[in-house]
Amino acid sequence: MTFQKAECIYDVTYYFAHKYLSVGDRTIDQMIQAARSGKQNLAEGNIDGITSREMELKLTNVNRASLHELLLDYEDYLRVRGLEQWAYNDRRCIQTRAFCKANLDSAVYREKIKTRSDEVIANIAITLIHQCDVLIRGLIEWKKRNFLEQGGIKEEMYRARKEWQKKQGGW
Repeated sequence: MTFQKAECIYDVTYYFAHKYLSVGDRTIDQMIQAARSGKQNLAEGNIDGITSREMELKLTNVNRASLHELLLDYEDYLRVRGLEQWAYNDRRCIQTRAFCKANLDSAVYREKIKTRSDEVIANIAITLIHQCDVLIRGLIEWKKRNFLEQGGIKEEMYRARKEWQKKQGGW
């Protein structure tokens, strides 16, 4: 679920940056890279977690930091252009949160944003980022708990080796 949400953020950001930022603006690359990092580090952390829980946790934190950087870019975009960032209890924000919570297919966002203004798309992205952040925080806490309860890969391998030896009649 977290990866799909991050993919939606990437797709929305890719469209937004190319549609609403001026050619040559460094913010285009920065926003797209932050969104890409937010998505890719989830996948890479998951794969690295097979051999290193520490690296998995680090990459998940990098993912979170990248999305926070992207969040600031969207907030800056709205602020410097005099556009509105929707308040949490604003009707539009409530509707957007409900929509984003129910939709994890990036194709839905790619289609719907074509008819939305820059202000609306930025607020959609902000909503998605906040929702993804909640999921990532939960993932980090789960990974920490899992590490405390089960240890790292070396500990797991040691326990498995000892169990195997026991079954073989050794030790």
